[in-house]
Amino acid sequence: MSRPGRARRRPWLGPVVVAAAVVGWGAVLPATRLGPRGRAVLSAAVGAAAVGAARASGLERATLGLDPVHLVSGARWGAAAATVPLAAYGVMLAVPSLRARLVDEARAEREDFYEWVGLHIPFGTVAAEELLFRSVLAALLGPGGAGSGLHAAAFGLWHVRPARDAGHHVLGTVLVTGLSAVVFDGLRRRSGSVLAPALLHLALNAGGAVAVRLAGLPPEEDAAAPRRR
Repeated sequence: MSRPGRARRRPWLGPVVVAAAVVGWGAVLPATRLGPRGRAVLSAAVGAAAVGAARASGLERATLGLDPVHLVSGARWGAAAATVPLAAYGVMLAVPSLRARLVDEARAEREDFYEWVGLHIPFGTVAAEELLFRSVLAALLGPGGAGSGLHAAAFGLWHVRPARDAGHHVLGTVLVTGLSAVVFDGLRRRSGSVLAPALLHLALNAGGAVAVRLAGLPPEEDAAAPRRR
């Protein structure tokens, strides 16, 4: 008779375990030998599987931010939010002193650029992370308070391994991505759809990749760059 009582006193235990498992998966994924393409596909598949498991456990589509009824709202909120980083990238490209800050030869000249922007970012990063965090984990943690804090912390810690691998400042990356999780989660709850944060997330990552690509070109070549293969 004591077990149900303990379960009622620890409603946070399940979500915390799930959050820890998600963060652990984020640390293991970069170490797999699948290559970038394989990791992108696997990451998206894990996100979809997590949603399937959540649905099987009894969570409704609306709770997971996946109800088709809210797609229009999600598209509207997401498109509005996406204009902010896209406009910022446009301004940075137009101002020489800011454009110089975007130049990153290693990222701009990568041979798999189009696959990176067309596959890795939208599926391996955006879809996978939005399904894991803004859909499943957000549904388990609930809105506000400790739930939002744990969600932000988990998303920040998820980026520790990628930050180390890229040579970025780890603590800064954790803080920035943790704060971004608060914005993403707010969009998801305000719109009722995971589509809203996904569109902002895509604009930030894919838009940033394209901006870096363009920043390394002479201004007069910008218009032709996206069409080159």
